[in-house]
Amino acid sequence: MTLPLFDDRDSRAPRQVTLVRLSGEIARSLGGIGRLAVEGEVYRPTTTRGGWVFFTLRDRAAQIEVKVPGGTARRSRIVAGERVSVVGNLQWANDRGQVHLGAEEVSPVGAGAMAQLIARTRERLSAEGLIGRAGRPLPALPAVIGVLCGSEAAVRRDIESVAAVRCPGYPIHFEETTVSGPGAIGSIVEAMQRLALVPGVEVVVLARGGGDAPSLLPWSSEEVCRAVACHPVPVVSAIGHDGDRPLCDEVADLRCGTPSLAATAVLPDLAGLAGRVDAALGVAAAAFEGRLASAGRRAAAVDVDRALSEGMGRATRRLERSGLVLSTRHPGHRVASARSLLASLDWSRPVWAALGRAEGLLVADGRHLHTLSPQRTLERGYAVVSTASGGVIRRASEVAVGQDIVVQLAQGRILAQVARVQLDGAGDALAAAGNTRAAGRDAGDTEGR
Repeated sequence: MTLPLFDDRDSRAPRQVTLVRLSGEIARSLGGIGRLAVEGEVYRPTTTRGGWVFFTLRDRAAQIEVKVPGGTARRSRIVAGERVSVVGNLQWANDRGQVHLGAEEVSPVGAGAMAQLIARTRERLSAEGLIGRAGRPLPALPAVIGVLCGSEAAVRRDIESVAAVRCPGYPIHFEETTVSGPGAIGSIVEAMQRLALVPGVEVVVLARGGGDAPSLLPWSSEEVCRAVACHPVPVVSAIGHDGDRPLCDEVADLRCGTPSLAATAVLPDLAGLAGRVDAALGVAAAAFEGRLASAGRRAAAVDVDRALSEGMGRATRRLERSGLVLSTRHPGHRVASARSLLASLDWSRPVWAALGRAEGLLVADGRHLHTLSPQRTLERGYAVVSTASGGVIRRASEVAVGQDIVVQLAQGRILAQVARVQLDGAGDALAAAGNTRAAGRDAGDTEGR
C-alpha cells in the first residue's frame, strides 16, 4: 500500500492568525472596496457632544451603521425616517469589532427632504450676507474665460459655437469635472480651486445641462455656494434650464438661463466693439474740431498791441510798488531804465549771503591790521627812536654826539642824549659800549617837562 505524499486533511487545516492581524486584514479588504454611494432609510440617529452623528442606514433586507463627522453633519439633513444617499468608505472598528460606513456626504433622496435641506442652507447663507449681495461687474474684455462643465459634449459645444460667432479664437479654458451624483460636491469645489490658479482667468462660467432635482442638488450645497461666493473673479451661473434654480444662482454674480446665454454675456462682440470704438472716435474728433475752432476765434480776437501795452503797464506798476521807480517817458526809455536798474543789482548772490561773507572779510582784515600795528610791535620789545622834533631815526649817521633823542616804548618814552655814534664797519675803535646818559624819566614825566 502506497501512502499519499500530502494529507488532504492538512490542506483543510485553519490558518493560525492573531486577532490584531485579522483586524488588519479585514481593514485592508474593506479598503479595497473603495468609495460607495448607498441609499437607505435613516434609523435612530444620535448626535454626540462633538457634533458627530451616528445612525443606522437600512432597507427591507439589510442595514449598516453610518458614522458622520461633525463638519459633514452640520451641512446635511439627517432625519429619522427619511431616505438619504450616503457617500463614503467602509471602515473597520477594532475596538468594537464592527464594520461601519464612514460618510463623506449625506444627501436626501425625497423631493420634500431635498427642499427642506435647500431651505436650511439658504437660511444660513442669507444670515451671512452671501445671498442678495451686489454682484461684481463682468470684465468687458477678459484675458481668459474659465468654464466649469461636465464631460458631456453638448454644453461645451454650445459655448464654443457662441464663441465662433461672436469672437472667433477667443481664449477659453474648459475645466471638466463631475457635476452630478455622488462625490459631485467635492469635485466641483476642487475644479473651482483649479480655475482660480489658471493664469489670466478673469471670469468663470458654471455650465451644466438640465436634469432632475437629485442631479442638480450638488449645486445647492453649502460647499459649492461658498466656493462661488469666495471665488477671486466674477462667477456666472448657468445650471440646468431656465426653470431650474439651484441655490448657486442666488450666490453667483450673474445668473443666466442657459450656458449659451452665459457665453453671450461674457464673450465680447467684435462687431459691437468696433462700432463703439468708431462712435467714440467720432465724438472725440468732433470735440477736438470744436475746441480748435473756438481757440482760433479767441486768438483772432486778441489785440496784440493792446495786450503788450497792458502787460508793460502791469509790470511797471509792480516794479514801482517794489521801490524800483521807472521813468514814465517813452516805453523804450522805461525798458532801458529797467535794464540798468536790474543790472545794478546782484541777483545771482543772495543779500544775506553777501553780507555774511563781507562780515567775515572785515573781521579777518581787522585781525590782520591789529597784528601789523606799531603798538603790537612795541609790545613785543621793540622801540621807536626819534629826534626831539619828532623825526624817526633809521640810521646811526642821522644823529650826532650830544644830540637829544626820544625812545618810544610800548608804555611811556625815554629822553636820552647821544654819547657816542657807532657806524657799521667803523672798526674796533668805535665798538666800545656807549654810555648813554638817560634822563631816567618815564613818558609821563617827560611830557610834563
